[in-house]
Amino acid sequence: MSKIERLFSEYGESHQNATNQLIHAIFVPLIFLSVLGMLWDVKLPIELDFMGGEQLNVAMIASLLVFAYYLSLSFTISVGILAVISLGMIGCYFYNGPISVWILSLVIFVISWIFQFVGHKVEGKKPSFFKDLEFFLVGPMWVLAKLYNKLGIKY
Repeated sequence: MSKIERLFSEYGESHQNATNQLIHAIFVPLIFLSVLGMLWDVKLPIELDFMGGEQLNVAMIASLLVFAYYLSLSFTISVGILAVISLGMIGCYFYNGPISVWILSLVIFVISWIFQFVGHKVEGKKPSFFKDLEFFLVGPMWVLAKLYNKLGIKY
């Protein structure tokens, strides 16, 4: 069994209930994107000329590391997560709302986690990350793999 299959199998043990799976399908991507948004507002003192002088931020660096992790497990999954990361970063770059990206992302993060814990209450099992923090990265991959399965894409 490959590492990705082992991770999915272990993650899936606490995600059997259909309601919990639906909650995860909605809120795991929102958590992923909200973390990206919170990290987007952590600026580093390096200007990126190719982005009109936008400052390098922690989200850019973290995204490269996350992409590398996913790439080590599955090329197809890494392509999907690259698309998600790209959409999230484009959203952050062009967002011009009345509150900061950080505050908006924090609100989405908190609300999404409330739903996650409701899902696990329905499931009757603890979230996987209580066992291993690596499962914070497995969740988005698991949701993406479920989408791939519906679309007939092998990961």
